[in-house]
Amino acid sequence: MDVCSSPPTHTPRRGGRSLAVALILLALVVLGAAILAACGGTSDAAENSGTPGDGTATQAPATPSPDQTSTPSQPGSQMSVRVYFLRGEKLGVAERQVPDTKAVATAAMKELCLGVNAAEREAGLSSAVPAGTGLRSVSIRDGVATVDLTGDFASGGGSLSMQARVAQVVYTLTQYPTITAVAFKVDGEPLTALGGEGLALEADQTRADWQDFEPNIFVERPGVGAVISSPFVLEGTAVVFEGAFLAELEDAAGTQLVKVPVQASAGGPERGDFRESLAYDTSVASGTLIVYDQSAEDGSRQDEVRIPVRFAP
Repeated sequence: MDVCSSPPTHTPRRGGRSLAVALILLALVVLGAAILAACGGTSDAAENSGTPGDGTATQAPATPSPDQTSTPSQPGSQMSVRVYFLRGEKLGVAERQVPDTKAVATAAMKELCLGVNAAEREAGLSSAVPAGTGLRSVSIRDGVATVDLTGDFASGGGSLSMQARVAQVVYTLTQYPTITAVAFKVDGEPLTALGGEGLALEADQTRADWQDFEPNIFVERPGVGAVISSPFVLEGTAVVFEGAFLAELEDAAGTQLVKVPVQASAGGPERGDFRESLAYDTSVASGTLIVYDQSAEDGSRQDEVRIPVRFAP
C-alpha cells in the first residue's frame, strides 16, 4: 500500500472548514464596523452638545463690554439711546437709533461725541463738547462710570462751556440705572481740573452736581427725533408753580392730536418728577410735542419746549 497517498475525500473537508472560518471572520469584521460606527455617532453628538468631561472644550461666552449695562443684543436689531445736548444754556435731549449692543453707555457716548446733526440743530440743540473729541473707553465699577476721552475734550471755551460739557457727559451716562456717578480721564490720565479756571473734577460727578443745567421743564423722554407710538410716555422733571404744566402733541400740519395737564411730584421752588402716558391717533409721519406752563398773571406760555418726533407706522 502506498502510505503517502491520502483518500480523495479529505481535501473537500479542509476546504469546507476554511470557508466556514472565513465566513465567521467576515461576520466579525462587519459586526465590529457596526459597533465603531455606533460609537462614532455618540461621540459626534457629545461634541455638538459640548458636554463637559467629553474631552471637547465648550465654547467660552463672549467677553462682555466693560460698560455692560443691558441684556445681550439680537443680531441686526436697533436700540434707542438718549444723548444730552444743550438748548440755549440748559440741557436738551435727543434720541438716536443705534445697532443693538450690550455696551449701551459706550454707544450713547459715541453719539454725544459726534455732535448734533442737522435736524437736531434745527430743533434748537447744540453741544459744548468740542468737535473732534473722541471716546477712548467707558468702564463701570460699583456704579461709577469712568470715561476716557481724547485731549480735544479739554480744549477751548470759557467757564460756562467747560461746565456744560461736563454736564452733558454726566447726564448722558447716568441715564442708565447702573450708573450713579462719573469719573473723567483724558488720554488715559485722570482729569482733576478742566480749563484755565481749574474746574475741579477730583470727585466723582453726579447729576446733583449739575442740576442747575436742567431747564424748568426738563423732558428726558421722548427726545428730539424719537420714534413714538400710541400711547407714549412723557417723562422728566419740572420746577413750575404748583408742579402743573401742559403737554400738547400736534402733527406736521399743526393739527392738535392731544392736550393733557401734567402734574409733577412737587411744585416750585422744588423740582418734581413727572411721568404721563399720552394716546393719539394719526396717519401722518411726524409731529411736535410741546410742553409749557402758563403765566399766573396773563395766561401766556412760559418755559415752552418743542420736541420734533416721528410717528411709528
